[in-house]
Amino acid sequence: MEHYQKRIEASSLRDQMYIADYRMDWTRRTLLKIGLGAILFGGSFVAKVWAKAKQILPKGFPKNKLLNMNPAEIDNRNLEVDPLNQFGTMGSTDIVIDSKTYRLKISGKVDHPLSLTYDQILKYPSSTETVLLICPGFFSNNGRWTGVSLKSLLREAQIKKEAQYLEVIGEDEKRTRIILKELDQKKIFLAYRVNGEILPRKHGFPLRLVYEDAYGSEWVKYVKEIVVE
Repeated sequence: MEHYQKRIEASSLRDQMYIADYRMDWTRRTLLKIGLGAILFGGSFVAKVWAKAKQILPKGFPKNKLLNMNPAEIDNRNLEVDPLNQFGTMGSTDIVIDSKTYRLKISGKVDHPLSLTYDQILKYPSSTETVLLICPGFFSNNGRWTGVSLKSLLREAQIKKEAQYLEVIGEDEKRTRIILKELDQKKIFLAYRVNGEILPRKHGFPLRLVYEDAYGSEWVKYVKEIVVE
């Protein structure tokens, strides 16, 4: 909590009320988890819960306060979804990809390399999640992202037992490396829609990596290949 207090200075009575509500909610929930953990598993469990506990921000939390916060420390369940026309952008914004000739390649440590068309990707089971993207100091986008699970794609490619990582590569050669076990712990998938609309070109059409808890610089746009390592 000391870390949080240093980062947020209430400039008005309204901000003070937001912060007070947040502190009470976060502290109460965290202490309940820690108390139960101490009873069941002892001190080591307490340390793990404390380290992983996220700050539950209240509805209406000021967007300008989010800009310098770490997405890995935020629980965004109460935050409003931002309108798409208010989303900020970063990196490449004008790469044009024809959905008819597009292919998503999956290679590396897999038994069955894949080359999927856009239409094939759309036929996979989809999921929709509200995930917060933060570009430190510039903007935050809390969006409803719809797309295909990376686990589904990797399951079809049949990754080898020794595989530990995957690298997601964009058309502009931007890339992000992800530990495979994180796919079971976080919301990490390839989005083709946002807020109910087809992913706009400036946001990475046809596919954008959605990466919960990671800064926006890790959210690769215009995804063209996944290499399993």
